[in-house]
Amino acid sequence: ANALRNPMLALLLELCAVLVPPPPVRGASRFFLDTADVREWKALLPLGIFHGVTTNPVLLERAGVRCTVGECHRLARTAFELGAAEFMAQAWGGDTDSLVASGLALRSANPERIVVKVPVTADGTAAAARLVSAGTRVCLTACYSREQALVATAVGAEYLAPYLGRIGDAGHDAHAELEAMQAIARGLGGGTRIFAASIRRAASLSRLAAAGLDTFTFSPAIARELFSDTLTAAAAASFEAAAEGNGGDRPLPDAAEEQPASAAAVAVSAADALRACASPPPPRPPSTHATYKEVGGSFGS
Repeated sequence: ANALRNPMLALLLELCAVLVPPPPVRGASRFFLDTADVREWKALLPLGIFHGVTTNPVLLERAGVRCTVGECHRLARTAFELGAAEFMAQAWGGDTDSLVASGLALRSANPERIVVKVPVTADGTAAAARLVSAGTRVCLTACYSREQALVATAVGAEYLAPYLGRIGDAGHDAHAELEAMQAIARGLGGGTRIFAASIRRAASLSRLAAAGLDTFTFSPAIARELFSDTLTAAAAASFEAAAEGNGGDRPLPDAAEEQPASAAAVAVSAADALRACASPPPPRPPSTHATYKEVGGSFGS
């Protein structure tokens, strides 16, 4: 309540939160927003659920962005400014040498945070091998069969992106294919993440997550579907009504209605806040999730 009434104290607490962040609770999960539309990034990245964004030449075209290294670098900078930890861009060129050349150019702006995607073809896999050897983070994309999980793990790709919706369109049991890929990647003991893409319903996310997958890219429409539960909206509205009817504090009180706290009170509150910042966070409970390399494409549906 004191922080709500005192903007100075609220700012101090926010600063402490940045300097001493709480222990991570996201676990091994990685959600990516699958679009090159910066307007959607600005609307949805503040939700805090996304690890990064994914793009490819098709999504660039849909967003009216030219498929050039310079434009991809500009998008990457924007994504990082908006809070994304990783940015995925797809190499182009058709043959192995061209894929390697465009991949190296794409990663050059920020090798630690830009992941280069190449298709899991023979040329793409040969390019991936050279890119990995050069220290590039790689996602093999356009995956349609469980056998391609063998390829991705063997070449050392950090991600393999199977197209759930399109695998189903081809007449296969898409969920079973992705679950088999996950089992193969774990069984071979590599660090490759099975990166589910072409997701057309939020229910597919929960089904795959229950089967052990933890890395997904999905469209803005699916992101919004995660927040479409009418019962949750009704419950939240009832909480707000109860707070308002019961004298709930306002984050920014009117100066005419609230007198500023005394200097002594601010000093005491600030000292308490600083002591809280200095205290170590509580230990995390032991994780039962399988350990993956901490690494972090973009796909049309």
